[in-house]
Amino acid sequence: MVVENQSLHMHGVYCISLGCAKNLVDTEHMLGLMQAGGCRLTEALSEADTVLINTCGFIQEAVEEAIGAILDAAREKASGTFRNLVVTGCFVQRYGYKLAREIPEVDAWVGTGEFHGIVDVLSALEAGKGPLFLIGPPRYQADHTVPRLRTTPFFSAYLKISEGCSHRCSYCCIPRLRGPLRSRNLDSLVLEAERMVENGVKEINLVGQDITAYGRDRSEGSGLERLLRRLVNVKGLAWIRLIYCNPEGITDALLELIEAEEKICPYLDIPLQHVSPAVLQAMGRGSSGRSPWDLIERIRSLKRCVAIRTTLMVGFPGETDQDFDELLRFVQDGRFDHLGVFSFSPESGTRAARIKTDIVPGKIAAARRRKVMQLQSRIAKKVKQRLIGDILPVLIEGYCPETELLLSGRASIMAPEVDGQVLINKGTGVEGAILPVRITEAHPYDLVGEIVG
Repeated sequence: MVVENQSLHMHGVYCISLGCAKNLVDTEHMLGLMQAGGCRLTEALSEADTVLINTCGFIQEAVEEAIGAILDAAREKASGTFRNLVVTGCFVQRYGYKLAREIPEVDAWVGTGEFHGIVDVLSALEAGKGPLFLIGPPRYQADHTVPRLRTTPFFSAYLKISEGCSHRCSYCCIPRLRGPLRSRNLDSLVLEAERMVENGVKEINLVGQDITAYGRDRSEGSGLERLLRRLVNVKGLAWIRLIYCNPEGITDALLELIEAEEKICPYLDIPLQHVSPAVLQAMGRGSSGRSPWDLIERIRSLKRCVAIRTTLMVGFPGETDQDFDELLRFVQDGRFDHLGVFSFSPESGTRAARIKTDIVPGKIAAARRRKVMQLQSRIAKKVKQRLIGDILPVLIEGYCPETELLLSGRASIMAPEVDGQVLINKGTGVEGAILPVRITEAHPYDLVGEIVG
């Protein structure tokens, strides 16, 4: 229970959330804690006493985005727009106390394991105690008892089922930023899901650094499969989506469950990263020895057509022309529904950053990325054209941002924010409803259709 802090009564807070959906859940908890503590949350910077920026620090692009947002806010602070600037999240956890020297305009730095103390931080700043540093080992984990103010549409929500990661991929600093795997209590997750549905949520997206690892650190039995069996019995919940699945953790039992349960969206987000055995070994992945080809064949063998989203990395040290050609063949034959490609970034503190031989020049990595994306664009259009004439369940999200002549929604094979949309040019529907839509046109990322009936 959070008690209102009188020193923060009507204290205006403007919040900026950067990074992934997992980070957004942390932001939503901080918003809930601040609101319960008496703060007034504002959507206008000009009405704020404090600006809070929750940052990502996973790769260099995210670091640059965080720095840009902080410096922009610092300039506003210098002009007198607001009093206090607070920065939280992975960027803080990664760079620690050196940030105070580089960006002295910030009044408080809060790491990934300390955000639950945000009300005390704001109270201390109001009392003139600053600058503040709360950067400790990332051990904290929020549950259903921690206040949360969701920022997603009323019909869709993220449910973070675990925190941290115990994998040791050579290019990744997430275990250092988020700590080891910590799975949430199963009953707590089900209770939070039930509360979400009571508040109008139709779609719950399960997130974590690797949701297939859920439960391995607890003595609760068969992890993710057991959680899903509980969630499909939540009355009123229509869609359950699986996001961030490590390929090593996708079991036959999980695939059988997706096959059998209509509530589980026919969708898997699997960061495969590469297909070359040599590159995967250097990345610290593929320890089971099973090829990504094998996993794709297992998924494609299901009677239910399951959409696959994956991410790939090009330019990893030691990636040869032959390795890249193998990756291109994999993309060509894999026919992924959704695909993202990243160029390798040597992140400080990772084993891969210490590799000094067989470095792939940045220009070559960028060219390889463009080549994969150009290929995927053609494939994605062909994959989607196969849906023309099909009737798909579509979650109505409202009017299209570009014009109120079209409705916009997502099919069950599309995740929020990242996978495009279904544009509806015929029929009527209310926001939050799931309606049958006949697909009439297909483009590389979006579909066009009309409501049936």
